[in-house]
Amino acid sequence: MSPLSQILAATDLSAPSRHAVDRGFRIAAEVQAAYTVLHAIELDLLDSLLEVLGDTSPGIKQRLENDARATLEHLLADPARNLGQAARPLIVSGGPLETITAHAQSSAADLLILGARGEGFLRHALLGSTASRLLRKAGSCPVLVVKQQPHEAYRRLLIPVDFSPASAEAIAFGRMLAPTAEIVLLHAFELPFESRLVYARVDQDFIDDQIRLANHQLRQRAYRLAEAAGLRSIDYSVLIIHGDPSQQIIAQEQEQNCDLIVMGKHGKHLAEALLLGSVTKHVLAESQCDVLVIPERDSGLAAAPA
Repeated sequence: MSPLSQILAATDLSAPSRHAVDRGFRIAAEVQAAYTVLHAIELDLLDSLLEVLGDTSPGIKQRLENDARATLEHLLADPARNLGQAARPLIVSGGPLETITAHAQSSAADLLILGARGEGFLRHALLGSTASRLLRKAGSCPVLVVKQQPHEAYRRLLIPVDFSPASAEAIAFGRMLAPTAEIVLLHAFELPFESRLVYARVDQDFIDDQIRLANHQLRQRAYRLAEAAGLRSIDYSVLIIHGDPSQQIIAQEQEQNCDLIVMGKHGKHLAEALLLGSVTKHVLAESQCDVLVIPERDSGLAAAPA
């Protein structure tokens, strides 16, 4: 996997969304990557408003753009947040969703950073269908959703794994983003047709034996996955838990005191839509810490053998 060289953060200039800008400064300084901070202005909406008001003065649009540029440049020049790292300000006219994803693709960004809270577009960007659309449109660009004000480098990563190539990508990118962080590999599982077995009154001792057997087999797969990803035994721990993945990820985020969840995103069509409609969407909405979503890419990394 190539090192990070181009980082893009998007901000609506509100105070909550500045956490993303601050985290971008910290990451760019740590990995020595070029850093661009983008602010999108929907001037087309202003055109409609001015038309209704009967005001066609072109100066209003220019003043708004100048004000946004001055605010962004002042934000990026603040030594209290930039850690001595330079950042390129970019003011673009257009809808934020389309503008952010288009620039991420055209600039070949290695990482897109967004704040989980903000005003206007970003206020609900990560709590509904917009999150799924943005993650799909971002293509092969990983997306980091920043929820907490950064005070230090990431210390402890929670990486849910399902042993697919996406899991290998998540481990590799998480290690690149936070090379000194501890890693917790989590796999939560339920037995196939488990609820039906219970409904059919299958002996509980038999079900418990199958859960223990599955736990052992999955733990061995997790160790093989970690070894294939180049992790040393001192770099990580393994959690194999019987239960619903969505609930267990949120529970273990707090239990393991993690400050970043790294999720692998699958596929480009049906599988992706299902994932973003369930586990990833749930984690984005319910987690307290930052969330990094990694697309599955053809990087030569393979899933651990069964």
